[in-house]
Amino acid sequence: MLMGKVTGFREIARITPHRRPAPERVLDWAEVYKEWPEKDARAQAGRCMDCGVPFCNNGCPLGNLIPDWNDLVYQGNWREAINRLHETNNFPEFTGRICPAPCEPACTLAINMDAVTIEMIEKAIVERAWKEGWIKPEPPSSRTGKKVAVIGSGPAGMAAAQQLNRAGHTVTLFERDEYIGGLLSLGIPDFKLEKHVVTRRVGQIAAEGVVIRTGVNVGVDISTEELRKSFDAVCLAVGSTVPRDMGAQGRNLKGVHFAMDYLAQQNRRGQGQEFSPGETITAAGKRVVILGGGDTGTDCLGTAHRHGAKDVLQFEIMPRPSAERVSGNPWPLWPTIYRSSSAHEEGGVRDYNITTVRFEGEHGNVKRLHCARVEWAPDSKTGRMAMVNVPGGEFEVEADLVLLAMGFLHPQHKGLLDGLGVQYDARGNVKTDVLMMSSVPGVFACGDAQQGQSLVVRAIASGRTCARGVDLWLMGKSSLPAVRGYVRPPVSNGAKTSR
Repeated sequence: MLMGKVTGFREIARITPHRRPAPERVLDWAEVYKEWPEKDARAQAGRCMDCGVPFCNNGCPLGNLIPDWNDLVYQGNWREAINRLHETNNFPEFTGRICPAPCEPACTLAINMDAVTIEMIEKAIVERAWKEGWIKPEPPSSRTGKKVAVIGSGPAGMAAAQQLNRAGHTVTLFERDEYIGGLLSLGIPDFKLEKHVVTRRVGQIAAEGVVIRTGVNVGVDISTEELRKSFDAVCLAVGSTVPRDMGAQGRNLKGVHFAMDYLAQQNRRGQGQEFSPGETITAAGKRVVILGGGDTGTDCLGTAHRHGAKDVLQFEIMPRPSAERVSGNPWPLWPTIYRSSSAHEEGGVRDYNITTVRFEGEHGNVKRLHCARVEWAPDSKTGRMAMVNVPGGEFEVEADLVLLAMGFLHPQHKGLLDGLGVQYDARGNVKTDVLMMSSVPGVFACGDAQQGQSLVVRAIASGRTCARGVDLWLMGKSSLPAVRGYVRPPVSNGAKTSR
């Protein structure tokens, strides 16, 4: 297939939607990006070339048919573009906003030019489709008589529930919090993902026939015995919810919080909930230190700016990445390079190779951090990179609020998972077979609970893959599509793969 603009990649420079000015956007919680004019989106889609082997498809865990819908956008055929996009992705409005777009560094142009703006084209397609009313409920034409419980309503759970429902099963989606969406609703700030974007898709899923139950802690409010008796299959999409903590002296001082407690509370306030002054976690007028340089830490940074923090420091224990790819990290692999987000444009200071030694407080409240600079060098015995303190590298920083954004370990074991008796892998995640079934027949797992904390695009891919596995186990065959880009785990626990 020849692309619509054969020489587009030579004639058109890469552009993305403009961001609102930083001094303006830190005064509200609206999304950072301005609307993209249609002419710009179509021109950017015209940069996609007929490269023969579309590595972007392989870079995307969902196996999105990227060249196909790029060409359709260039031609102005937006309706067919959303149809092609929905063939592989249930929620392109999520991936079009918060995915780091591994497809883009895998773009053939990225070898020596700027990649196609795939993520923003994807967002443009789905927003056009919502605006035009093309996205409607798609209930199944008949029911199988099988009942499936999906536990957890993040992107993996939502994708699994929608796919299983469309296969004709009667699906109940359980969420222990008060909002459907998992981290989409309670973890990611509005300036990256406004919550109406989530609720409109939840509305579609509900209209298709998925039964939604919020505020239900399965394993507590509903026993595991009742769960197994009431459903033919169970899909665990409970996420990776146990945060990585630190045992430094003073960790229990007031003002030291897990990042997700801070972010979730702000999202609840954004949706109208109120908290007493003693409960409220705010950065207003405070000296803030964020420990962790990943996406969660960056979300804390942007949130602290909007709270009106006095100043913000973001510390990372690892070295600062290089500006360009290094040897051993070639195209089309994901480039481990130095990146800046919209939150970094807004202020704050990043620093690397820093470890926290202890917290110091006054009257029970944190007041400063004692830190040390470190270096990384190969261990003489194992050859692995090891952390070494820099002589004389100790220093202190003042802090009124410390946010721990150091990632997550694994799903919560106590309660539901232990009650079901599932086995765990070496990292504490639910161990599964090629159908994504756990060691307990009829109990499946997907998303971060099964693969460890990862990207929203991987969560959706995992949920879709799991739904097909559940369908195959229940029915012996499945019309649900396989996910081309998702690498399923190897058989590792001997669980049966047929019923």
